[in-house]
Amino acid sequence: MSTDPFVEHRPLLFTIAYELLGSAADAEDVLQETWLRWSAAVEAAEEPGREIRDPRAYLVATVTRQGLNHLRTLKRRREDYVGPWLPEPVRTAADPAADAELTESVSMAMMLVLETLSPIERAVFVLGEVFGFSGAEIAAATGRTPAAVRQTAHRAREHVRARRPRFEASPEQRAQVARRFVVAAQAGDVAGLMDVLAPDVVSLSDGGGLASAARHPIRGAEKVAAFVSGLVRTAGAGTRWQEATYNGLPALVVRRDGAVEVIALVETSGDAVTALYFVRNPEKLGGVDEVRPLVR
Repeated sequence: MSTDPFVEHRPLLFTIAYELLGSAADAEDVLQETWLRWSAAVEAAEEPGREIRDPRAYLVATVTRQGLNHLRTLKRRREDYVGPWLPEPVRTAADPAADAELTESVSMAMMLVLETLSPIERAVFVLGEVFGFSGAEIAAATGRTPAAVRQTAHRAREHVRARRPRFEASPEQRAQVARRFVVAAQAGDVAGLMDVLAPDVVSLSDGGGLASAARHPIRGAEKVAAFVSGLVRTAGAGTRWQEATYNGLPALVVRRDGAVEVIALVETSGDAVTALYFVRNPEKLGGVDEVRPLVR
């Protein structure tokens, strides 16, 4: 028995939706809407002349258009977001042989760059630069002309190129640097933190107004080290630390009495930590134990 094309391509569809929205929960909503439209199209395809010639292209176009609809709504909501907004973290496999370009595209730094694009720019950039779809395929998926897609793609590439983060370390080196940070953080070792933090390191905390979090970025090794050591000092006896991988980055999952309280993602460059992302918004911590297969 053949596999349903929707089931076959679901990991790809989720990855596209997540890269468009920065939210696993919203990506799942988009996949549900895509499945409903796919089911209706399959039923209609039984009529002569309405067959689906390329299921993958149909599904990609549907998830893109539904993602764009959601993204426009989310952009308006995020204008009133309390404090820094961070993508919902997704747990990924710690695989040194993973697709490096795809891993970079879902990193916190890159997702924040994508957030500065307009919805259509983001869709065109993600489909073309990350997933390698042709201009004609992107035009069909977004409902634009090929000429309009080319102009949008150029504009989006220039915008991203000016802001794109650099990933200069290997996965093994990133893991080693992150491990030094974790050891120092858990010990409350300010000197050890200062040794591993880059001078211009930045810390972003996302509480969304629903959890205690720094409302503004914290910059500089001294201030970030003090902030991290303060978090450790105030952790209760029921606090547990678990190392994991989220968005392709080394991370710490902090649980209090069994419940996830924060996920801290560690971004590195060379032999130093360059950014820390603390996700505390409980609305973004519901599915953090599910490992997501991101594919293209």
